[in-house]
Amino acid sequence: QVQLVESGGGLVQAGGSLRLSCAASGRTFSSYAMGWFRQAPGKEREFVASVDWSGSNTYYADSVKGRFTISRDNAKNTVYLQMNSLKPEDTAVYYCAAARSSWGGTEGYEFGQWGQGTQVTVAS
Repeated sequence: QVQLVESGGGLVQAGGSLRLSCAASGRTFSSYAMGWFRQAPGKEREFVASVDWSGSNTYYADSVKGRFTISRDNAKNTVYLQMNSLKPEDTAVYYCAAARSSWGGTEGYEFGQWGQGTQVTVAS
């Protein structure tokens, strides 16, 4: 089992930046991929970004490409999501998730463990 704890959410003005962190414990962190998903009120959960076990390969939703960067520090058992040029439509609860595989994916079913979520609100 993996325990995941997100932090770094908050309120920011449009155009601003936030960095989310997700600390993991349990399974060997470097053995699995990690991802970030988000869910806005009244909407389904959607994929944001994922990174493979090594940090060498990353995947992004089209809506965040060029603005968000996912990275990981295996020595600290932590995955990050740097969010720049934030827009009001980025407002959501952001969840980090541990993948079932070392390479990850872009679909929710490919991730077996989830954090409790952190709220990101972007004011216009």
